[in-house]
Amino acid sequence: MKQKKIHNNRKRNLALLVFLAVICIGGAELVACRFFEPALYQKITAPLRQGLSALGAFGKNLWDSAGELLTPVSTPAPLSSAPPEEKPASAEASDLLEEWEPQLAGDPVLENTFPLVDPAITELKTEGNQQILVGNGFPTVYYNQKDPRWADLPYGTDDIGGYGCGPTAMAMVISSMTNTTIDPPAMAQWAYENGYWASESGTYHAFIPECAEAFGLKAKSFSSRDAESLQDALLSGNLLVALMGPGHFTQGGHFIVLRGTALSGEILVADPNSTERSLTAWDPQIIFDEALSSAAHGGPLWLISKLEAGIG
Repeated sequence: MKQKKIHNNRKRNLALLVFLAVICIGGAELVACRFFEPALYQKITAPLRQGLSALGAFGKNLWDSAGELLTPVSTPAPLSSAPPEEKPASAEASDLLEEWEPQLAGDPVLENTFPLVDPAITELKTEGNQQILVGNGFPTVYYNQKDPRWADLPYGTDDIGGYGCGPTAMAMVISSMTNTTIDPPAMAQWAYENGYWASESGTYHAFIPECAEAFGLKAKSFSSRDAESLQDALLSGNLLVALMGPGHFTQGGHFIVLRGTALSGEILVADPNSTERSLTAWDPQIIFDEALSSAAHGGPLWLISKLEAGIG
């Protein structure tokens, strides 16, 4: 009888060891999947994320804790891009300012009462499956963060439609100025994996210059605040990324792209949250007045140029 009990205990212990081994192997495979096949990882974990989201803050905390367990000590860089050599260790500390404005998409504080510009100045064209803003400025690939193809896809534990203006803006810049075409989901994944995602706040400001440089562009702070300098920069074949504060573009913080200038001197933009605002010409003073003064890492205006044709 005693021998039978010992035998049963051994069987239970063996079964437990096999069960733990399966969990360990599965977890290791999920870690690899998360960082090397992010699209597959998102597909596998989507039902779990949806179930936890129904639990509110408690479910979010569970998912965040699981994410920490699935994060290796050294995060491997994506294989399809040229990321920074290391994660920006100072990004989080230097960006958490007292005046930090969450980058949550929504209606702006001030209603846009300006008319859409004449198509001769700018218009949105479709070439193949890609939308491009053309006219008086740099031809700019246009993405909208609320596009149903990716609005509900994850940006960290947030979603692109709500908090993805930073990755969407830089997806437009990279796709327009380099030979790399990258859409908002891919750029959001890159930003997340390289440490630029800020939970329920959007994107750390360091992402703009460091992403530009990682993809072979030149990035510098644009400190001038006169209309002529801004127009000259845009007419020289550059794009600018602007972090806007409350006003005509947002209620909090919001990244947009400055892409051209009309003959009248007004500025053309590519707004990740509004096609209408992207087809409106803006007084340069509105850009200067509403740019977020508390921006870090060279913001709120960054000049993005090609290495062989940069200014300054």
